[in-house]
Amino acid sequence: MAKHVSVLLERCIELLTPAIERSKNPVIVDATLGLGGHTEALLQRFPNLVVIGIDRDKDAIAFASNRLANYGERFKSVHAVYDQMQKCIEEFGYRKVDGILFDLGVSSMQLDEVERGFSYSHDAPLDMRMDKTQGRTAADVVNLSSRDELISILRRYGEERFAPRIVDAILRRRAISPMNSTAELAALVKENIPAATRRTGGNPAKRTFQALRIAVNDELNVLSSAIPASLEALVLGGRLVVMSFQSLEDRIVKAFFADASESKTPRELPVEIPELAAKFMLVVRGNETPSPAELAENPRSASVRLRAIERVAA
Repeated sequence: MAKHVSVLLERCIELLTPAIERSKNPVIVDATLGLGGHTEALLQRFPNLVVIGIDRDKDAIAFASNRLANYGERFKSVHAVYDQMQKCIEEFGYRKVDGILFDLGVSSMQLDEVERGFSYSHDAPLDMRMDKTQGRTAADVVNLSSRDELISILRRYGEERFAPRIVDAILRRRAISPMNSTAELAALVKENIPAATRRTGGNPAKRTFQALRIAVNDELNVLSSAIPASLEALVLGGRLVVMSFQSLEDRIVKAFFADASESKTPRELPVEIPELAAKFMLVVRGNETPSPAELAENPRSASVRLRAIERVAA
């Protein structure tokens, strides 16, 4: 496996530190455990910290658990999807936590394991499941969905302008035999978009692959459930830090953060009504992007957008 560099590692620790230091027995949830890089850094930095690591990928759980075995009971892992946040917290005897970290999207492990089918750069089975033990594969979506369903997926999750052209090509191809190859799909996409479009914006299959991955793993619906659940799970002074890697995720996070940090007192009233005051405060105004130094060290951080929020009222 290629050397893994955790995205915005020091900035995430910096943002979570006030929430950790205010508690005698702090608990942080790493909602997207992956290879455990962020969790390991937090456990090293704060000797009294407990981290609950959540991941839907059993391979990630196994790898991180081995990596973090020396931390004993200070590291607790659970195989779950992060929209089950409260259940995961309560499984270990907690009701609220001091901080939660999300590193959204596909993990380095999943990208680097070619056979998982997440990459359009290598030939592999069309799978794309973050949890290999359940659910439909990308091949199922490509071969079994109707024309309208496929166009909707590519437009909604990939913002693909040429969705009808790509889908019609898929339908012609699958009428001959099922499509099961990432390389075949990537080539088909390239062949069915205008030549001028192919010359800019990177690999032309990127949007189609993103759309299929999001559909297979129901990522946006899961995120839309997970963010409000995470806000509710924070103690007073607790912080939620979210890193998004594409605009669809970031829009969801931005909307929930904006609503949570906005007073519900009618604007025409001259004073704040305490029970309608905002329960959260934005720690990061807007979003943060990687520094040139971060980009040089970790090119995969190029598209990251970071947001952070703190609970300021019960």
